[in-house]
Amino acid sequence: MRIAIGQFNATIGAFAANAEKIRDLGRRALAEKASLLLLPEQCLPGYPARDFLDLPEFVAGNVAALDGLRRDPGLRELAMLVGYAQPHAGVGAGLYNAAAFLHRGEQKATAHKLLLPTYDVFDEARYFDPGRDVTLIDHEGVRIAVTICEDIWNDKVFWHQHRRYERDPIEEAVGKGAQLVVNLSGSPYQIGKAGLRERMLGAAALRHRVPIVYCNLVGGSDSLIFDGGSLVIGADGKVLHRARQFEEELLVVEVEPALVHEPGVACRPDGELAMPDRLSADDLDELLGALTLGLRDYCAKTGFRSVVLGLSGGIDSAVVAVLAARALGPENVLAVAMPSRYTTEMSNEDAAALARNLGIRFEVAPIEKPFGAFLETLRPIFGDRPADLTEENLQARSRGVILMALSNKLGSLLLTTGNKSELGVGYCTLYGDMCGGLAPIGDLPKTVVYDLARHVNRGGEVIPARIITRPPSAELRENQTDQDSLPPYEVVDRILRGYVHERRSVAELVAQGDDEATVRRVLSMVIASEFKRRQAAPTLKVTPRAFGEGWRFPIAHHFRYR
Repeated sequence: MRIAIGQFNATIGAFAANAEKIRDLGRRALAEKASLLLLPEQCLPGYPARDFLDLPEFVAGNVAALDGLRRDPGLRELAMLVGYAQPHAGVGAGLYNAAAFLHRGEQKATAHKLLLPTYDVFDEARYFDPGRDVTLIDHEGVRIAVTICEDIWNDKVFWHQHRRYERDPIEEAVGKGAQLVVNLSGSPYQIGKAGLRERMLGAAALRHRVPIVYCNLVGGSDSLIFDGGSLVIGADGKVLHRARQFEEELLVVEVEPALVHEPGVACRPDGELAMPDRLSADDLDELLGALTLGLRDYCAKTGFRSVVLGLSGGIDSAVVAVLAARALGPENVLAVAMPSRYTTEMSNEDAAALARNLGIRFEVAPIEKPFGAFLETLRPIFGDRPADLTEENLQARSRGVILMALSNKLGSLLLTTGNKSELGVGYCTLYGDMCGGLAPIGDLPKTVVYDLARHVNRGGEVIPARIITRPPSAELRENQTDQDSLPPYEVVDRILRGYVHERRSVAELVAQGDDEATVRRVLSMVIASEFKRRQAAPTLKVTPRAFGEGWRFPIAHHFRYR
C-alpha cells in the first residue's frame, strides 16, 4: 500500500489555513500516487486547543473545515485520515478526540482515541470522552487499525511496571485482525524522546508482527514543541522510513501489510523516559533545533516579527541571543546592555562582541540614573535601614522597566533569559529579570546552558570564550558571584533533577551523594519560590517535567520534607 504521511505545522483555531495545508498535502500525495494520506492528531483545530474546546463556535469551525475537505472534488480519490474534535450527544464531555476516514465524498468511519492522558502537560479527560473500541477500516483489501497518539504508548510488555492504563490498544487491534496499525499523533518533543519512540514502536511491531505507520505534528504551540520525526516501522521492528525533525514534510512510502500473522517476538521491558545524564552532540543539535522552532513559532503564532532582550555579558542571555538570531534572523533581534555601577568592563565588552558575532542590533542603556532615582524616591521611607537584597532587586527592576518600554514602543516580544535552575530555587527577580513574554531557556538547567553554549562554539567562536569560562554573576553588588548565595550549579541541578524529574525523597537525594543540609536547603528554596514561578513567562518545554502547565503545586501549604 502506498501511504503518504503528512506531518505539518497546524495552528490552533486556524481552520481554513490548516485545511488548506491538508489540501496541498493531498494534491501532492495524489501526484505521487498515494492511496491514503495519514495526518496528525487534532490537525484541523490545532493541538492542544485546551478550553477553546469548550466553545461551541470553535468546535463547529473544526467540523465545518472537515466537511469542506470531505466535499472537495480534487481530493475525492484520495483516502484521508484527518484528526479533529468530534462532538457527540449524551453524557460526558461531549467531544471525542477523533480521526475521520474520508474517501470519495464520504466520512466512511470515525476512530476515537481510547487512552486520554491526564499527566504532566496533558489534561485530555477535561475535554474528551474515551472511545470504547479500537477502530479498524478496510482500505484496498487491508485491515487497518486507526489509533491516536497515546493509544500506542501502553504496550504491556515494553512499559511493564510503568503502564498508565489497563488497555493495550495495539494488542486489541491485532486481536481483531489488523494487518497494519496507523497512528495520528501530537507527541511533544523532549530530550531523548525520539529514540524512545523508535524503540517503543519497534518493540510493538515486532511483538505483534505488524507494521506501524506513525504521523506526528510538527511546530510550536505555546510551551510545547512538536518535533515531527514521523516513522514507518516494519513487522520486524526495524525503522524503514523516518521523516525529518522540526520541519514539515510529506513522506510517501510503500508499506507491506501483514498478510498472515506470524508468532511475535517478545520484547524486553524498556519503557522509561528519562533525560540523559550527559547530552551528546546529537542531543544538543536536536535541542538547538527544538528551541529554535519553538521560539520561531511562538512569535509567528502570536503576531511578533521581532524580539528584544537584555544582553548582560552572561551565559544565559548569550544563549538566548543565539536562539533569537537563529529563529528570527539577526535583523529582527535587538539586544540591550544595561550596565550599572557594579557591571564590569569585561561584561560590556563581551556583550558587544557577541552582538557583533551574531550581527544583531546592540544598544546600551545605563541604569545608573533610574536606579539612583528609585533610591532617592525611597530614601525617606527606607530611613536608615541598611542596604540589602532590596537594592539588588531595584537594579533588576530598573532593567525590567527599560526592556518593557522597548517592547511596547517597538512592538517586539521581550524574551526573558532565566534558566531552570534559577527559576527552581527562586534566584530571579519578579518584575525584573523575569519580565518577558517567553522564556526560551526556562526549562534548561544551568549546566545544560553551558553545554549548549560550548556546542554553539564547536565550529568557531560565536559566544566569546570569557562568557563561558568566567564564574556566573548577576553583578548586583561588588564582586558578586552566584555561588555566594547558591551551591555550585552542578549540585543544584543534580538535586533539581532528582526532585523535579524523578520525584525522589530527601533520603534518596542524600543517598545519591549530596549533603543532607544542602539538599534540604535547595528543596526549601524550591518550595518558597512557587509564587514566583506562578507569575513567570511561558517556558519552552524540553525536559521530562518543566515548570509551568505540568507543574501544579500550591503556594500556601504547611508541607515539609522529613
